[in-house]
Parts: sequence; C-alpha cells; structure tokens
Amino acid sequence: MKKGLSIFFFTCLAVISCHAQNDPRHANILPDAKTVSYELVLSRLNNPWGFVFLPNGEMLITEKSGNIKRTKGDQVLDSKVKGGPESTRQGQGGLMDIALHPDFGNNSWVYFTYASSEGSGSGAMTAVSRAKWNGTAFTDHTVLYKGSPNTRAGQHFGSRLAFDRDGYLYFSIGDRGQRDVNPQDITRDGGKIYRIHDDGRIPDDNPFADLRGAKKAIFSYGHRNPQGMAQNPITGDIWAHEHGPRGGDEVNLIRKGRNYGWPVISYGINYSGTSFTDITEKEGMEQPVSYWKPSIAPCGMDFLANSAYSGWDGDLIVGSLKFSYLVRCVIEDNKIVRQERIAEGIGRVRSVKQGPDGYLYVGVEGKGLYKLIPAR
Repeated sequence: MKKGLSIFFFTCLAVISCHAQNDPRHANILPDAKTVSYELVLSRLNNPWGFVFLPNGEMLITEKSGNIKRTKGDQVLDSKVKGGPESTRQGQGGLMDIALHPDFGNNSWVYFTYASSEGSGSGAMTAVSRAKWNGTAFTDHTVLYKGSPNTRAGQHFGSRLAFDRDGYLYFSIGDRGQRDVNPQDITRDGGKIYRIHDDGRIPDDNPFADLRGAKKAIFSYGHRNPQGMAQNPITGDIWAHEHGPRGGDEVNLIRKGRNYGWPVISYGINYSGTSFTDITEKEGMEQPVSYWKPSIAPCGMDFLANSAYSGWDGDLIVGSLKFSYLVRCVIEDNKIVRQERIAEGIGRVRSVKQGPDGYLYVGVEGKGLYKLIPAR
C-alpha cells in the first residue's frame, strides 16, 4: 500500500512539473549571459531591508535590526539615525521598507514599514508610518496604519511600499502564518495589499471602503507574503511579487479589489511535500503574471527606466534570497516573455532599486550594498 501511494505521489509531481513546463507563465530562467558585473559600494550591512537616495547624494538604509543608517559613497555618516520608528524584532519581522514621498524635495516626508508591538494582543504586526527628514534626523513620526491583532507568529510580515502616479501609497502585509484565516477574509488584516493617501486617510474609492466590517484600506487580497512591490513607470501599474511555499512564488499585476487566490489556488505545495490544495485556477481568482517552481524566494524588485543598461528599460528586476542572483524579467504587454539570471553569486538579495545615476543597487544580507556594472 505504501509503495502504491509513493508511486501515485511522484506521478502527480511529474504531471505538475510537465504542466509547469508547458505554461508560458512558468518560463525557464536562462543562464547568466554575463551582461553585468557587480562591485561592493558599502560594506558592514547585516540585513539591508530597504534604501532610498536623497537629493544631496546621501542614502538612508533600513536594517532589520531597527537601525537606520545615513551613508554617502562608502562612508557611514550615522549608524543610528534618530527619530524613526521603534520596531519590534520578532522572527522575520523588524524594521523593513523605506520610501520617499514623490514630492520629497518640497515636503521631506519619508515612509516606513516595520513590525510593531503597539495595539491589541501580544506579539507584533506590520505597521506603516511616516516622519519628516531634517537632514540628520527624523521628526514628527506618525503611525499611518497598524495591522491588527498582534500575534506571536514570526513569519510573513511582508512588507514593501510603493507610490503610484496619483500619489496613493501602497503597502503589503503578509498572512502572518495564518494561511487559512487571514488572506481570504477582508474583515481581517494580513495577506493583503493596501492603498491609502499619503497622510494615512482611506481613499473613498477603495474597493471595500463602503462594505461594513471590511478593512477599508484593502486594495487586493488573497496574498501570502509580498516582499517586492514597484510601479511600472511605463504603464503606471503597481506590480508585486510574493513568496509561495515550496514552489508557487508569484509575480502579480495588482488590480483593485481582486482576489489573488492564496491559499485556495496555488502552484506550490507544503514544505513537507504534501499538498494543501489540488487546484491552480478558480473563477473569481487572479492568475499570476508569472510563477516560479521551484521557489527562488523573491525579495526586492524594481523596474528600469532611463537606466545605464542598454535595451533593459521597461524590464523588471527581481532579487532571489535562495539562489543568490537577480532575475531580469523582460515584459511585453503585461506579460513576462523571457527571464535571465544576472549577477549570479552576489548573495542573498534583500533589496533592489535603481539609483538616480541609472545604475541598479542591491542590498545583500551579511555583505552590504552592491552596484551592478554593465559588461564592457
């Protein structure tokens, strides 16, 4: 009997694998074409979750530990910038993303996501805040949104930030390890992507703003753990990627009010190798633009525009924690038509962003900040 079950199990895996290979959303990642090299710009970073470029050439870098560093070139000007959020270190949670307001030059607002123990329940939950930058420190720190309730779970805090062309702020909160409770329930936080005004107000036209009991800030739901988000500079759309379990990492085009299916549909299985769902599609649930099987553990992403890389403008660059490379995703008509590994061996990629100089910068765990150089 056990032998029969084993044969059945592996036959199912073979069928799934064959299906994935024939699915255009599951494109093979082509070998590194040696189109870029990389050089270390700044060392002494442990877990650089996010970073931004200031108009004066300095950078602000968030570390999961809770510190914000102010740097310029290869120099750390301040290793513990004051006035930012007080984050809680819990499992995968800590101080996470950072973003500048689109009109930062005039208003000096800086935004954060982080694990916070404030509010009801023990443990922590993802929060979003903003503070004024005065050149050396933050002032007027204000919490804009705090997920609830707190939980002692250590996984799936999210979290990334992105502004769209209209000035709305998007952020993600992972399912917090409550797979079968949070993602499909719009009355609960977790497993969602949210949209708010830059001051924390809820837009009147949010999809569930008028629905009694719903979390009014929700923009889309049915997500697992989105750790990459960016606006496509060509179309203005918000894109995100999220971790699957064992297989099923996804890239999604985020649409208002849409259900992205987790955990009802998925291209992944449990870490143990068992199945938690037997379907990959269902009416009323969105399909990913692309998915990875096996998982690459995606983290950090950015679109290229006016970049230093010939022929790459409009491409999406995604980091991989698991395989220590980046993936260049070539996009046509909102589809990923080709994928290529770049910067192989760079390390566990946590954050990715194009700088004002047109070059890609990459935050790597335990190493530091790298700059990608086009091949000569």
